[in-house]
Amino acid sequence: MDSPITPQQVAEATREAMWRRDRASLALGMQVLAVGPGTARLAMMVREDMLNGLDTCHGGVVSTLADSAFAFACNSYNEQTVASGFDVNLLAAARAGDVLTAEAVEVSKAGRTGVYDVTVRNQLGVAVAAFRGRSYTLKGKPLVPGLPMGKTP
Repeated sequence: MDSPITPQQVAEATREAMWRRDRASLALGMQVLAVGPGTARLAMMVREDMLNGLDTCHGGVVSTLADSAFAFACNSYNEQTVASGFDVNLLAAARAGDVLTAEAVEVSKAGRTGVYDVTVRNQLGVAVAAFRGRSYTLKGKPLVPGLPMGKTP
């Protein structure tokens, strides 16, 4: 008899399904380091073509890294979930060659809405951005058909 699929296995399967189609994150050279139920950690090296006119990483690029981590975290329950909004505070400059890591954690998930916090840090552990995302889950739409859907206790 097969053992039931775990929430971690569901999170990993949704990561694979999303990653294959995530052209924006792939184009920016992001890597998914870890996923779990309601969590995700992504990394990206700041390239020359990501710099603004002040030779620092464009805030939109930092925000995109945080948004991608948010997306992997809130979709980890195998239910198609979209952003309904987010706020981002840029805390320190990132520069070419910096490796940024975005760690997303679920703050709350109730019904079809959720709140997730993402912290972006550089390779020295310095906080570069604080991001709070709000999610909305589309009812009855799995990312991976055949896998369990929804948050389990």
